[in-house]
Amino acid sequence: MNIKARALVAATGSALLLSVSTVAHAAAGPDAEKAASSVTVTTKNTSLGKILVNDKGHTLYLFESDKKDKSTCNDACAEAWPPLKADGKLVAKGGVDSKLLDTIKRSDGSKQVTYKGQPLYTFADDTKAGQTNGQGVDAFGAKWFVLGTDGKKITKQPASQNGGY
Repeated sequence: MNIKARALVAATGSALLLSVSTVAHAAAGPDAEKAASSVTVTTKNTSLGKILVNDKGHTLYLFESDKKDKSTCNDACAEAWPPLKADGKLVAKGGVDSKLLDTIKRSDGSKQVTYKGQPLYTFADDTKAGQTNGQGVDAFGAKWFVLGTDGKKITKQPASQNGGY
């Protein structure tokens, strides 16, 4: 095989790999949209008290506009405040009451994790574990608050906000 033929084969192979990679990535969707087969809700001690966090240590919030067992955060709201989704087992750790964990069906058909009937969300501006940049933020028509292990909102404000919406 001459040099031109080898270059054509290499280029074709690279283009094919890129196409397969692109299709696989598109099929997987963005991480925020994927529902995990098992989801862990645990706690973290913060300046706000003992709050609920996901398995990566990211703070979980409630949206005051939501009703018990009903999410009202969709579209742009769900991009800024990604719902905690699950398709399988819910795992409670660190003082989280497993009897208060459940799921609801969202308008898009996915399942969202709830705690004491409150749909749970993370916040896009919480880029590191333990951040509470969404605490007390008024966005999409209502305020957002972290939750304690009793399932009630904590309204205390952090000593300093690092970011926010």
